[in-house]
Amino acid sequence: MSLPYNKFVSVEEALSHVPDGSVVAISGFNMATTPEYLIMKLWERYRDTGHPKDLFIISDTLPATPNRALDFVARRVYEEEGQEFIRGMLLPFTGWAPYVQKLAMENRIELYSWSIGMAAYWFREVASGRPGLLTSIGRGTFLDPRQDGGAMNDLARERRTCRVSLIEIDGEEYLFYEAPKPNVSMIRGTTADEMGNITMEKEGIFGTVLAIAQAAKAQPNPGIVIAQVEREARFGSLNPKDVHVPGPLVDFLVVAPPQYHWQSGTIMYDPRISGTIIPPITPNLLPKMELNERKVVARRIALEMVKLVNKKGGPILVNLGIGIPAMVTNVAAEEGISDYIVTTIESGPWGGLALMGEDFGVSIGPFAIIPMPDMFTNYEGGIIDAASLGFMQIDKEGNVNPSMLPNRMPGPGGFPVIAAGSPRVFFGGGFTAGKKKLKVGDGKLRIEMDGNVIKFVKNVYKIVFNGKVALEEGKEVLYITERAVFRLTDGGLVLEEIAPGVDLDRDLLSKMEFKPVIADDLREMDPRIFREGKMGLKDEIKRG
Repeated sequence: MSLPYNKFVSVEEALSHVPDGSVVAISGFNMATTPEYLIMKLWERYRDTGHPKDLFIISDTLPATPNRALDFVARRVYEEEGQEFIRGMLLPFTGWAPYVQKLAMENRIELYSWSIGMAAYWFREVASGRPGLLTSIGRGTFLDPRQDGGAMNDLARERRTCRVSLIEIDGEEYLFYEAPKPNVSMIRGTTADEMGNITMEKEGIFGTVLAIAQAAKAQPNPGIVIAQVEREARFGSLNPKDVHVPGPLVDFLVVAPPQYHWQSGTIMYDPRISGTIIPPITPNLLPKMELNERKVVARRIALEMVKLVNKKGGPILVNLGIGIPAMVTNVAAEEGISDYIVTTIESGPWGGLALMGEDFGVSIGPFAIIPMPDMFTNYEGGIIDAASLGFMQIDKEGNVNPSMLPNRMPGPGGFPVIAAGSPRVFFGGGFTAGKKKLKVGDGKLRIEMDGNVIKFVKNVYKIVFNGKVALEEGKEVLYITERAVFRLTDGGLVLEEIAPGVDLDRDLLSKMEFKPVIADDLREMDPRIFREGKMGLKDEIKRG
């Protein structure tokens, strides 16, 4: 079967159709689904010709890792005085793009940051011809227009290219997210035929690729879609049920060299990530964890998960954030209870072993992978049973700032939607930060040198989780550290547990900028958490 036309063109031909002043939507969760070849060549075209210029970039997450893709381009833009390539960006996460952060902190570009879930869903809303996204997520946080409205610097607050508005419906408050509709979308798949039908069999996720393509094609003023793929197929040879992006949505196809088509940040291709091979998830697949304060926190979170399994009478569905909460997967495998705690990653994988660092977003051996907007439905709708997320600051109202400081603006990532949507949130992290020396063993915690950075503060720098709103919505919220466990109540944070071997005044209260309520039945944390060997959680589930 053949066609009278072929959408495969050179990368130069494809990018010649990107006009000055474009709003360019780019797929990418770190390097997963990132069209790195298109990004690099678009920059080179500007460098050599001065066009296209004055671009506004929107992504569902971040199409970059350090010195790759968008961060590589941002560094060149940063080093060029008077650059006219990029005027602004809407990125949910910039943690892997330090030069994007530098450009924003020096007010050289506009920068806006919404939650990943908001951005992913916004593409679908725009593709449906709607003016923006209406949701309750973000109330009382930095996304609320009564605070920052998602603007990350002064230039963004001045120009307001992306806006968040407060709307009331039947006496309830909602936020309305607006951004300019893309007229160019750059996406990525694995295989394409001449018509432009695209499959994603070697990709680690589906991400928001389809919705990003649709957003450019929607009325008014339909734009163009340029797709980067790994290989070319004959029209009619692709299984229709494998096609993720139908050909009529695509204008130009570009075959990328292998070095610009990595599955994730450090992995070019692993069949266990794409689902081609499904390995057994055993403790041998996971790195062995030493018994330290980080494992203590992960174990205490796991205890809450076991309670929930017994309460529900079966497996639970959860989201585990990066950092210490992600270690709950290791604890579950070590204890033999992985089948009872079904994990999800916001990018789309269900189950398996979630990878960390620059590879975050893909998993080894997931049993299902769905598009990212559909995954965030599980979070925003409270379909999951619980979430465990990290924290950098917690204040007396139970508000949480996971990552932002005046000289650091990594964006919220998926945090706002996951934290606000889940019916139960277990925040996990170290009680203090900075250089410290803690010893765990024999059922106790010994603090030989404590960190000098206080994390329990009077007021967090940026509110990314609002404790008051969570209470209004009836959520269960715990704050779990290696030396104490707090619960959010109408009366503030209540200290419910303290680690064996820890002094209440010296090791806790003196290291907080506010005094919590002390529970009448203040108890010690389970000593099993502080001992070598298994805790016996599998037997607890059987008894439950």
